[in-house]
Amino acid sequence: MKVILVNGSPHHNGCTATALAEVGRALNECGIETRDFWIGIKPITGCIACRQCYETGHCVFTDVVNQFAELAADADGFIFGTPVYYAHPSGQILSFMDRLFYSGGRHLAFKPAAAIASCRRGGNETSFDVLNKYFAINNMPIVTSQYWNGVHGNTPDEVLQDREGLQTMRTLGRNMAWLLRCIEAGKTAGFTRPSLEEFQRTNFIR
Repeated sequence: MKVILVNGSPHHNGCTATALAEVGRALNECGIETRDFWIGIKPITGCIACRQCYETGHCVFTDVVNQFAELAADADGFIFGTPVYYAHPSGQILSFMDRLFYSGGRHLAFKPAAAIASCRRGGNETSFDVLNKYFAINNMPIVTSQYWNGVHGNTPDEVLQDREGLQTMRTLGRNMAWLLRCIEAGKTAGFTRPSLEEFQRTNFIR
């Protein structure tokens, strides 16, 4: 089983990466393979609602979004990490996830996911909440921990001093591993994912 750790920070080895690494170590200790995925620093265009992905199965923009969607098809779970900017996730990861879930959400559906946020002082909870909304709309079990998934610190060294935050990351990794094992055991016992009804779209204005 494999979990992809998504770094939504422009800093490859910054505070968000430090938190993800702690989750990754816990997953590895539980026998779960991990893969790091940094969305990078190149501009990521937001979704333009062209709906071409309905016909082609992938986003019209050729960047990390389609690259990740292909990897996601073979993954069993996901951890999405973001730094906190003005009490919300980074612009990069928001554009990334908007397009990913719109054009490639089928590759993530019904697979466990979690969000983590890294901040200097405040804004963790709002950023954490925003990312969780993507999972909740896509039939994805949301993995929790002993506290809201976040770390504090302005540098990686400061994050490493956040003992409670790091413990929260380790607990998250173990909880993810446990849920993946439970899903695997369910499949072995003959339990498959729920079938979906035909989607009923209701607008509020008639």
